[in-house]
Amino acid sequence: MTKLRHSPITVGIGGGTGSGKTTFVNAIAEGVGDQRISCVPLDAYYRDLGHLPKLKRDAVNFDHPDALEFDLVVNHLLELKAGRSVEIPVYDFGEHARMPETLRIEPRPVIVVEGILIYVDSSMRDLLDIKIYVDTDPDIRFIRRLQRDVRERGRTMESVFEQYLETVRPGHIEFVEPTKRFADMIVLEGGYNDAAIEMMVCYIEALIGNGQLS
Repeated sequence: MTKLRHSPITVGIGGGTGSGKTTFVNAIAEGVGDQRISCVPLDAYYRDLGHLPKLKRDAVNFDHPDALEFDLVVNHLLELKAGRSVEIPVYDFGEHARMPETLRIEPRPVIVVEGILIYVDSSMRDLLDIKIYVDTDPDIRFIRRLQRDVRERGRTMESVFEQYLETVRPGHIEFVEPTKRFADMIVLEGGYNDAAIEMMVCYIEALIGNGQLS
């Protein structure tokens, strides 16, 4: 286990689906150094629906906050901030169920939490030292989601279209877009915004250099 001299800084990266959050996180991790950052994806905390018939699982609205187990995320963040490792779920998006195995996350000087709904829960917001919202045009976000779901999650284009119109777009308008007001910083285009990436990397390195992080 990594031993920390100081409590880690926690950074939230929120924003709509396909906005470039993950690319932004990866770019920051590359700039600061993977050994200094632990990444916690909110997508890992979708509730386990393995006990339900497949048709009922497919009908669940995964763009509603109730689809996520926020209590477990908060508990894991508290453990990481206390310097203890955690075992986070591994989620099968094709089956809408958690896998038997888990993924160990070690406490490091910077803990990054990323997901579309990370600012919905007040207990979770209270644990985040820096809150960033990645803002990208809806048409770009939809194209990126379509490419990801077809290529990485085995979805058909028709099912992606249907889900986007029925739950993704309404969920973004009702739950995601309003959380922009909680952000300390709004970043356009996420991982494609070199200036924002450089600024965040410099800020984190300054904290480390000043001894606030180790």
